Amino acid sequence: MKKLIVLFLGLSTAVSAQNYSELMAKSIMHTHTDSITVKVGKPAGWDYEQGLVLKALEHVYQRTGDATYFNYIKKNIDSFIDANGNIRTYHFDEFNSDNITTGRMLLYLYQELGDERYKKAADLLRKQISAQPRDADGGFWHKKRYPNQMWLDGLYMLEPFYAEYGQITQQDNWADIVKQFQLMYKGANDPKTGLLFHAYDQAKAQPWADKSNGHSPNFWGRSMGWYVMALVDVLDYMPKNHPSRGILIQQLNQLSGAIAKIQDPTSGVWYQLPGYPGKKGNYFEASCSNMFVYAFAKGVRKGYLPASFRKNAEKGYAGILKEFITKDAEGYIHLEKTVSVGGLGGVPYRDGSYDYYLSEPLRKDDLKGVGPFILASLEMEIAKELPIGAGKKVVLDYFFNHETKNGNRFHYTWEDRKDSGFNQWGIQFEQLGATLDTLGASPTRENLKGTSVYIIVDPDSYKETAKPNFMTTKAADEIEAWVKAGGNLILLANDTTNCEIPQFNILAKRFGIEFVAPNLNFVQGRNWEQGAVLIPAGNEVFDPIKKVYIKEITTLKLNGTAKPLVNHLGHVVMATAKVGKGKVFALGDPWLYTEYTNNRRTPLEYENFLAAKKLAMYMLR
Repeated sequence: MKKLIVLFLGLSTAVSAQNYSELMAKSIMHTHTDSITVKVGKPAGWDYEQGLVLKALEHVYQRTGDATYFNYIKKNIDSFIDANGNIRTYHFDEFNSDNITTGRMLLYLYQELGDERYKKAADLLRKQISAQPRDADGGFWHKKRYPNQMWLDGLYMLEPFYAEYGQITQQDNWADIVKQFQLMYKGANDPKTGLLFHAYDQAKAQPWADKSNGHSPNFWGRSMGWYVMALVDVLDYMPKNHPSRGILIQQLNQLSGAIAKIQDPTSGVWYQLPGYPGKKGNYFEASCSNMFVYAFAKGVRKGYLPASFRKNAEKGYAGILKEFITKDAEGYIHLEKTVSVGGLGGVPYRDGSYDYYLSEPLRKDDLKGVGPFILASLEMEIAKELPIGAGKKVVLDYFFNHETKNGNRFHYTWEDRKDSGFNQWGIQFEQLGATLDTLGASPTRENLKGTSVYIIVDPDSYKETAKPNFMTTKAADEIEAWVKAGGNLILLANDTTNCEIPQFNILAKRFGIEFVAPNLNFVQGRNWEQGAVLIPAGNEVFDPIKKVYIKEITTLKLNGTAKPLVNHLGHVVMATAKVGKGKVFALGDPWLYTEYTNNRRTPLEYENFLAAKKLAMYMLR
């Protein structure tokens, strides 16, 4: 079949010609309308391929704000989880590491919604990890039926869930997690090439195992793809100051360097068996190519890999589009040439030979290729915007606003993924190349040094906390000096009954802005139009957005150099000010917390998600 680079706009007017992440996501959701089925002709079951694709769709949702993806994820997972957190079709006593992967979606939904069903189901998977059989060195068996064997695949199947679960529940699992990577890397590493063999048998009992070192006979592309994806995903959850963090980053660099050397110089993609480039029967394979591009691009974006790997990712991605992407008569795109499976042992016995790996059939739109293709596409799309915030730090105030709930920080935090948090906005800043931080002390020019954007939201009154930190003249002096030197300040108040306004105005007035009555846009129930705010055409921050949703807004009074940005019902509701080398944005509402950017409730005509990104871009530029 002739391969086509797709330039297709028919699926959604919001999807650009090059937005392959969305094009593939929509294609796979069209194929799997109700639920993701892995085995043709059989009902959907709890399976790692399902979890891989749903994780990719989670990231598409984070990138687009289109709640269609969230609803699809929730529908799929809810079809497996009952009221008590039991998982349909899951068998604990199989001790199959593959069954852990989809647990990442349980953790995602639990953090987003707080539904204890998901936590109970995740607890069950964590219980499996506690009881998972181990070899004599402490390495997890890949499955109960594969005794003493560690497979590269298993590190992706188990460790990212293990790491995130520990982060959520405040369990320190890092010694064990790092140990698994160390054992796998030591047991599978080839010192000559730096590549990793597919698996190793610690007992050296399997017919496929080398009797001197236990490793399998060949390097398999996808197995190394699983491993590098496991590394870049696990590092998301590892504390930046953890003493073992360098071990995983070093592994990623060493293995990525070896993988880059076997990238086909002409096509840019990778062979099914990378140890035999050009050998008869060997072929370019889609899933490993997508996995390597994802790991390289994300590794560079996160700072784990040198910037030089960006070229490998770009060349690889161009090759993927040329070699593997086709379009059908309806305009949906498809991924060709993903090998269906690759394993060792079992019945009939798989000996890990060259002939074995080439005997497995290829499939179109195999989920093990589709998921990584979506993830790789997202990274390449994000990369185009990274220069906007490269080298810039965005700091969220945790001093003037430090509400707690059940002993934990609450309301307008980067960490909070529920409706009340700024997690989604933080992701947008990061996807523009910026790094996130917080400030829990009174701001000074010294502790704001290196900060590009400083955000103060909803300062506490005695209603929110027993010991609020009010704005002071001294703090205002420090912030004003920082702005004049080039800092970019965002001031988000709240309605006058839920925010400390008089002291906050000590700061706001420095820039010709004052938060005042009246409050506007009181919304009754789901009468969304009562919260509508129209954005004028050509707006310097939000163009081409036409309408956003904001409720219970404190209005603004301006003087001096402050300029109205958006007027509503005869009052100024958004304003900007240029002050020295810096600038200020002000609005009388927290506005961009997740409840009003995730599009799960508010109608899509309200473009809050895009408005959050536009404001981030304005403040970073």
